[in-house]
Amino acid sequence: MLRFGILSTAKIGRELVVPAIQDAENCVVTAIASRDLSKARAMADRFSVQHAFGSYEEMLASDVIDAVYIPLPTSQHVEWSIKAADAGKHVLSEKPIALKASEIETLIAARDRNKVLISEAFMVTYAPVWLKVRELIAEGAIGRLRHVQGAFTYFNRDASNMRNIPELGGGALPDIGVYPTITTRFVTQKEPLRIQAVTERDPEFGTDIYSSVKADFGDFEMSFYVATQMANRQVMVFHGTEGFIEVKSPFNADRWGAEEVELTNQKHSESQIFRFQDSRQYRRQVETFTRAVAGEAVEVVSLENSLKNQKFIDAIYRASEHDGWEAV
Repeated sequence: MLRFGILSTAKIGRELVVPAIQDAENCVVTAIASRDLSKARAMADRFSVQHAFGSYEEMLASDVIDAVYIPLPTSQHVEWSIKAADAGKHVLSEKPIALKASEIETLIAARDRNKVLISEAFMVTYAPVWLKVRELIAEGAIGRLRHVQGAFTYFNRDASNMRNIPELGGGALPDIGVYPTITTRFVTQKEPLRIQAVTERDPEFGTDIYSSVKADFGDFEMSFYVATQMANRQVMVFHGTEGFIEVKSPFNADRWGAEEVELTNQKHSESQIFRFQDSRQYRRQVETFTRAVAGEAVEVVSLENSLKNQKFIDAIYRASEHDGWEAV
């Protein structure tokens, strides 16, 4: 059993990832750390976890954990991933693992010198929904892929929320822009060549709250938008010469809506719906991570993959500063 320590008592850890680890077959949470020991103890008691630490450093120095899960604010992911790796711990860090591609290069160096696994927690890449989309595209179910269309939006103007605080790594692109990019790259196994984009920032918060993006992948085009101040919406569509695929609950599977993939033929006269009941993408993520730590030949999100995804995001920011195309 891989023994996880949780770096902070953040909401996503409490509500999604810690329960997934405790439900998993090959890993377990053995410690919770917080800068407030009482918070760490309260969360540890909630999940029947034996150890609670009043500092992150103390937990990293202990021998009761083998790996850490990091749900800290985005701006702290690189710092604590490196500290954990230097302490000899494997790292599963919430997305985005960094805010610039150059920061991921420092993570690769930390991984290599410490001989540990560092992976970005893109749970979607472990979900049966997205594995099915990749399979359908690879087998030619929609013919030649010509266009990918996507959207991910929600409404949040809470000034105290980290998503609206630039210093903590807030913004639409770091928070949700990474999802259309990673899933498209995952199912097509292709990389964008150049980008056009428009980005709007909130005059009060200073964070990017809307981006409309066009990406040229060479073989196909992609268009998507993300926003933190629009009505909730999630959609991903892969449109080809012989049909199209629509992912019904693309990013928050089992919370947003039905976990379904619909394949429609060229003439719109026939469709197939693939349903996935309770796919538990967070559990699949931690179990696969654990198998990778054990040396099994399984597919996890590598830092090299994360680097390419962050280069995509970096290019969107650059493209937003001028008209015309920006190379990735």
